[in-house]
Amino acid sequence: MSVDSSSAAQISSRSGVPGPVKPLVDLIMVGLTGGMTSDDSANGSGASGPERTPDAHHVVINGRRWRATDPSIPETFRQELVNELMAARRAVKAHEPDARRRVQDAKTALGERGALWWEDRTGDDFDERIAAAMRALIRKRGESSICPSDVARTVGGDSWRSTMSDVRRIAAALAERDEIVVTQKGEKVSIDDARGPVRMIRGPNL
Repeated sequence: MSVDSSSAAQISSRSGVPGPVKPLVDLIMVGLTGGMTSDDSANGSGASGPERTPDAHHVVINGRRWRATDPSIPETFRQELVNELMAARRAVKAHEPDARRRVQDAKTALGERGALWWEDRTGDDFDERIAAAMRALIRKRGESSICPSDVARTVGGDSWRSTMSDVRRIAAALAERDEIVVTQKGEKVSIDDARGPVRMIRGPNL
């Protein structure tokens, strides 16, 4: 299911998991570490870590379940998102504007909030994850650009190619809001009209 351009990129405050389950990266907020997915690159921990539920959707820490990072995210993009999350957490401590939105986007892109990564990658929550991944990767790249396929590979799992049309649709919505700028050969273009490869950079409202 698709959403219109005004709602495609909205960030919700809910975690997407009922009951006592909390997003895994929230452990960072209370200072807990120890081999946990999105925290791995930040603390240098290896593959070993806390107990996982049988379905591997969550880890169990002190009797509480925490949502695990989407394991289908390619390592390069996962590390970029973790780095952006760490930078965003530092920005929160420094009381920088928009820092909490950055945290939310990074967590949503990692699959630790919002759309459940083990369910069908469709619907409003998945649109939100696409938008979050697009913003988070663009923020991490700074002055550099990203490709729509970077976003599709991040959120789409093994079937990432089938998400390309959704990624382009969400890119059009974010471009309309000046959160991103779509370019081709260095010139600003409409992603709906452009033929061939395009790139995306940070817009004035991001």
